[in-house]
Amino acid sequence: MLTARRRVVATAAVFTGSLLLASCGGSDGGSSDGKTLRLWHYEGPDSAMGAAWNEAIKEFEAKHPGVKVKFEEKGFEQIQKTAPMVLNSSDAPDIMEYNKGNATAGLLSKQGLLTDLTPEVTKRGWDKELSAGVKTTSRYDTNGVMGSGKWYGVPNYAEYTMVFYNKDLFKKYKVAEPKTFDDLTAAMDTFVAKGITPLANAGAEYMAQQYLYQLALSKADRSWVDSYELYRGKTDFHDAAWTYGATTFADWVKKGYISKTSSGTKAEDAGVAFIQGKNPILFSGSWWYGRFTTENKFDWGSVLWPGSDLTLGSGGNLWVVPQGAKNKDLAYDFIDITMSKKIQNLLGNKGGVPVAADPSAITDPRARTLIADFNTLSGRDGLAFYPDWPVPGFYDVLVSETQKLITVSATPDAYLGALQKAYDKGVPKQ
Repeated sequence: MLTARRRVVATAAVFTGSLLLASCGGSDGGSSDGKTLRLWHYEGPDSAMGAAWNEAIKEFEAKHPGVKVKFEEKGFEQIQKTAPMVLNSSDAPDIMEYNKGNATAGLLSKQGLLTDLTPEVTKRGWDKELSAGVKTTSRYDTNGVMGSGKWYGVPNYAEYTMVFYNKDLFKKYKVAEPKTFDDLTAAMDTFVAKGITPLANAGAEYMAQQYLYQLALSKADRSWVDSYELYRGKTDFHDAAWTYGATTFADWVKKGYISKTSSGTKAEDAGVAFIQGKNPILFSGSWWYGRFTTENKFDWGSVLWPGSDLTLGSGGNLWVVPQGAKNKDLAYDFIDITMSKKIQNLLGNKGGVPVAADPSAITDPRARTLIADFNTLSGRDGLAFYPDWPVPGFYDVLVSETQKLITVSATPDAYLGALQKAYDKGVPKQ
């Protein structure tokens, strides 16, 4: 199950394919002398997480005289593909960043490759810092299904989606900022009338399916999400929410809100189109926030999707401690430091979404908005995860089928039927 961040990460230059995992049993293995903490993660040094964790390394070494952190930068894909093999060897690190979800952290927990963190979570109070939606991806049952059971990972940041909009273009065309859903559709009508495609979109990757899922979420509730994502009920793709999502998305294509040529566009292209001012609106995740802050040459803002209590999002990727780690106590101490106010506040000021920051310590105005909106979402249990998460291989199905809606080569009814077939085939038998 692929997160939205993963799709952006895969295109970013900082995550190069040349960063290979150590081979099983190779290199110097894991030190058990209590003097080295082997740490793997795949965040770029200029990202909010990378900057915060570099500071956490300094803090850790200052609090543990004589102990050195051996940080090994890894590529996302290498960790994703090779983790089961490496973690089942003597070369496992002491702590690593790993993707959340049933097919990733859940699978490793089911295979016995991850340490049960429950005692440390309760002892150190990490559970008290995390909202219900963020906790969901930290816990896995004996079948590796998220949402209940033991703690196998701890996120120290979160992610969620929002409407990014170009304030300069809204002002130029005398368009009201999108505070309500009617505002949003009225804005898109105005831009279409001016010959401008309002929505930046990527049909070849995650973005298009997330537009459609958000439309469905605007007619859904928590029990609907739990049925779909956590198998706590039957999912009917022809219900009112999914039908609204598919038919409205198809209607938006016909109205020109979404370009038919975007069926082959990738997320990077859509993000660049927004940065260049070609499209005034982009619906995507907080993972773009830092980049927009750096690269946008116009005044811009963000709002939660209007008219919906739910939006896509979750806790961030997890700190996990391999079962074969040699220095688990040091790993727990490092996690504790990343959850400290100092590191959480730094994460927030760098454009990340911390889970335990002091709001008054966030000085950047846009960062304060980002965190305030996340707190609003958390307060109403509004994180609804991602549409590709429920079953293996569903991401590719969503991409190909949503492309058909963009090119008008399939009806909404046929689209929903195809999703139902793929979903039912992949749902684990209870």
